[in-house]
Amino acid sequence: MEFTTGGRLEVRISPADVGKRVSVRRLNDPGGGPQKFTDTVGVLASWTGGVVRITRKTGEVVRIAENTLVAGKVIPSLPGARPGSPPARRRGPAADALEIDRIAARSWPPAERARLAPAGTDPDAGLASGSGWELRAAGGFTRRANSVFPLSDPGLPLDEALRRVRAWYAERGLPAYIHVSEGATAEQDALAGELARRGWTNEGTAEVWTSALAPLADRDPAPFPAGDTPTPSAHETGGAPGATEPRGELSRTLSDAWLARYQRFGTPAPESLAVLSGGPSVWFATVWAGQEAAAIGRCVVDGRWAGFAAVEVAPEHRRRGLATAVMAALSRAALAEGASAAYLQVEADNARAHALYDGLGFRPHHPYHYFRAPRDDAR
Repeated sequence: MEFTTGGRLEVRISPADVGKRVSVRRLNDPGGGPQKFTDTVGVLASWTGGVVRITRKTGEVVRIAENTLVAGKVIPSLPGARPGSPPARRRGPAADALEIDRIAARSWPPAERARLAPAGTDPDAGLASGSGWELRAAGGFTRRANSVFPLSDPGLPLDEALRRVRAWYAERGLPAYIHVSEGATAEQDALAGELARRGWTNEGTAEVWTSALAPLADRDPAPFPAGDTPTPSAHETGGAPGATEPRGELSRTLSDAWLARYQRFGTPAPESLAVLSGGPSVWFATVWAGQEAAAIGRCVVDGRWAGFAAVEVAPEHRRRGLATAVMAALSRAALAEGASAAYLQVEADNARAHALYDGLGFRPHHPYHYFRAPRDDAR
């Protein structure tokens, strides 16, 4: 915290700051005894009825009595920076959270979608319009493709919008999730607090990390072929993967070996294949060990952005630099298409992945949460 005992403590926030990131200090026991304080950093979700609600980066909602506040201020938002964290060693590409979220949503498209939006907006505009809520479903394959993306006002009172969301997912036999990013929009920041008040629970926190693309492409891509032009896979040319040394290949299509290495499902459903194959410009990387995939990865190029996902290495082939090689090869393909920035999404508690991506130059940009509807009948 930046409050100091030598300076004057002031509450410099008000209900007008709902949706902004703030830091506050409150008195634990106003009734007497030694004065003890608690500091809280997060998004000011609401300020009503004498109660201040702040959503922390973990998704936890902290309720603070207004009369216990002794200090408070707004924290300016900086891409790639977190309150209370040391300055990043290298700043990533300049972008706001909503820009990256929209790019990421296009790279992981659902099999089915619907939209809640204000009257008069194009019902088919979707992500391009930047308005409304997009409801996404893909047979339950990943929460990313089976959750609501709240871009802006849904055009309905919140309780009615939530009722329609729950009914839509119930018709498909799926739980209702809403994806809420911190710092994307003031509406999303406030939505987190409103969902918590209505009994929606945070069932998963992940983070978006970003990096410049060129340093990734400059890394040694071996065992992928050298050169500026990515080579098609053996499955496209009719050849057979080498049986001796590991050999890396890039492809525009999914192979059975790639799917066998991917750990998110057993037998892939059509909805899963649609998600994995969807996106503006999709690349798949495979490192072959005989007839099996020792390592895999996926990259989607969309304008200046290259989005990485599904980077996995077989346990017996770990600590050989294969994950780095996969990302280097995919980066070269994306760079050749004109991309200059990279992003990925990683679970907040995946320490092994954090270590890998930190070593590759990625830095945290913003967290996001999946709020799940109360477990009872949709209404």
